[in-house]
Amino acid sequence: MAAMKTILMSAVMVLLALCTASCAGTRIELAERMGYAKREQLVDRVQDARDEQEKAKEQFASALDEFLALTGADGGDLEKVYRRLNREFERAENRADAVGKKIQSIERVAGALFEEWENELGEYQNAELQRASEKQLDDTRDRYGDLLAAMKRAESKMAPVLAAFNDQVLFLKHNLNARAIASLDQSVASLEREIAVLIQEMEASIAEANAFIEEMGQ
Repeated sequence: MAAMKTILMSAVMVLLALCTASCAGTRIELAERMGYAKREQLVDRVQDARDEQEKAKEQFASALDEFLALTGADGGDLEKVYRRLNREFERAENRADAVGKKIQSIERVAGALFEEWENELGEYQNAELQRASEKQLDDTRDRYGDLLAAMKRAESKMAPVLAAFNDQVLFLKHNLNARAIASLDQSVASLEREIAVLIQEMEASIAEANAFIEEMGQ
C-alpha cells in the first residue's frame, strides 16, 4: 500500500512539474483528482516552507560568519575572503527568494482549500454536522492565520539584512584595503543584532509550522 502511494505521488509530482506557475489552480485540482487532497497538499507545502526556512536560517548565520571573518582579515586574505562573503550573500539572497516562493505556494493551496470547504458547507443536510464542520473550518483558518503571520514576519526580516549585506559587498568590491575593512567594525554589531532578530523570528515561524502540521495530521 505504501509503495502504491509512493508511485502515485511520484506520478502526481511529474505531472505538476509540467504545469507553469500560471496554472497553479489547475495543478492543485489535478493533484486532488489523482488522490492528493488539498489538505495533504497544504501540509506538504508547509513542510517544504519550514525546511526552506531552516536552510535560510543557516545560510544567514553562515553569511554573518564570513562577514566577521572579513573584519579580522589581514591584507593578504582580503580578496579571497571578500569572494567568500559575496558568495555567501548571493546564497542568502537565493534562500530568501525560495522562502518567499514557498509562502506563496502555501497561500495558493490554502485559498483553494478554504474556498472549497466553505462552499461545501451548504451541501450538508444534517445541521449538527454542518455546524461541526463550520467550526473546524474557522479553527483551521485561525490556526493558518497564525502560521502565515509568523512566516511573513520572518520573511520581512530578511530584506533589511540582505540590504545591509549588499551595501557592504558593493562597498568592499572596490575598496579592498585596510581602511575599508576597519570601517566594517561599525557595522558588525548592527548586523549581528538584525540577524539575531531574524533567526528568532524564523525559529518562531518554524515552531508554528511544526504545530500546524501536527494539528492538521490529527
